[in-house]
Amino acid sequence: MSVPAIKGVSPGRAGWLLVQRDLRLGLRRPGEWLQPLIFFFVVTTLFPLATDPELSRLRDMAPGALWVAALLSSLLALELLFREDGQDGTLEQLAVSGLPLPWLLLAKTCVHWLLTGLPLVLAGPLVATALGAPYASIPGVFAALLVGSSALSLIGAVGAALTLGLRRGGVLLALLVLPLAVPVLIFGARATSLAMAQEPMAAPMYLLAAIAVLSATLAPLAAAAAVRISLE
Repeated sequence: MSVPAIKGVSPGRAGWLLVQRDLRLGLRRPGEWLQPLIFFFVVTTLFPLATDPELSRLRDMAPGALWVAALLSSLLALELLFREDGQDGTLEQLAVSGLPLPWLLLAKTCVHWLLTGLPLVLAGPLVATALGAPYASIPGVFAALLVGSSALSLIGAVGAALTLGLRRGGVLLALLVLPLAVPVLIFGARATSLAMAQEPMAAPMYLLAAIAVLSATLAPLAAAAAVRISLE
């Protein structure tokens, strides 16, 4: 499916058209966004089977299990973020459209989060309760995953753009993204742990939000520069 005609329109309108296009394409291929969700459920299910099923132990390991599974699940779909558009010439059309390429790539990243990150956010509280989290902690777990998963998608977009020209860049993509995602993993797990203990979680949430805002500011610029290099 070719990119919609976006020349001569405002950046906001162009971004919205691109979001609509990518959402339609994504919904036609449910396997691409169901795979990370299924992987998330499988990984979080295996953790209790490999340890003592005592409730207190499950609660202790729940934050780490939840965030490690979310991080690994987000990596599964990153390789597809720009690859098909790079192969069919869509990215080249976006680059020469005269519109801000970082803005257009940010729109594509938002669609990636809607299809792969948002399902994990919605499933996270359910998984957390299965691991022993109290029901009162569900809003905190949801908030931490909401902010953290958006940061993971933005960071992953940079890695996807850097490995755009490689045929099998999955391993390199993981090596690039994982070190950058470690702060999100640490603060996300800490916020989830505090939410489950029903303690104030403002400090790690502020740090998660700062990472998300910084990623939203810098990641599209870095991804656009990497895409332009790959197209040359």
